Amino acid sequence: MTDQYAVVGNPVEHSRSPAIHAMFAEQTGQTLSYERLLAPLDGFEATLKAFAAAGAKGCNITVPFKFDAFKLATEHTERAALACAVNTLRFDEGGWVGDNTDGAGLVNDIQRNARRPLEGLQLLLVGAGGAAAGVLGSLIAARPARITVVNRTLDKAQALVDSHAHLGVPLAAATLADAPAAQDIVINATSTSLAGAASPVDARVLKPGSLALDMMYGPKAQGFLDWAAAHGAEPRDGLGMLVEQAAEAFHFWRGLRPDTARVLQALRASL
Repeated sequence: MTDQYAVVGNPVEHSRSPAIHAMFAEQTGQTLSYERLLAPLDGFEATLKAFAAAGAKGCNITVPFKFDAFKLATEHTERAALACAVNTLRFDEGGWVGDNTDGAGLVNDIQRNARRPLEGLQLLLVGAGGAAAGVLGSLIAARPARITVVNRTLDKAQALVDSHAHLGVPLAAATLADAPAAQDIVINATSTSLAGAASPVDARVLKPGSLALDMMYGPKAQGFLDWAAAHGAEPRDGLGMLVEQAAEAFHFWRGLRPDTARVLQALRASL
């Protein structure tokens, strides 16, 4: 029987994960299937249980279910526990193991694909929701000089900072209006791009040569990318992060690490 995997979300029809994992499987000689699985907003748990009961081996979780998946997992990896969110589940015989590969995917894309070592840099993380929570721990592990988390409401940014304060890198919280200037790396983890907005922060956060990355990809990210380029920064969308986090999930399931550069190149060409 072919091992079954899926990406579960709502909406999910736009997901490129099936194409990515098909390329990973071909590369590594693995036989598996990977589909899109639309879960009703009030039926996520039932959808997952039915998929697992049918013999599936695991799944990726996308919006808006990452916090629900965390609650359903019977065991968590360290990075999932830190984020309190799960984007990858493995259905083991003894229970469901939850992981969060978003942060590793982001860091790998920045350091490997964009060739920006993070150690010693000033980082600005815009947003304090689930996307930001999923990546902050991995950003800290790359040992930047400082990370500032900014958000529309200060309390939420401060809570995220406080939950990661023990990890040994200087962290600060601020409102969007008080975002520090001249950052080396600016990461947009908000949903502003969904509405076509350029940026939730002022251009003073950038300096010539800054890397400005939006976790969105495709047309939705274009406003942010244009804003970054217009102010002398290097724009980058979230496609590389998508491929790299998928590779982390593939390794979590199959114990193999695919060549992400070839897959990212193929996806860029298709877009």
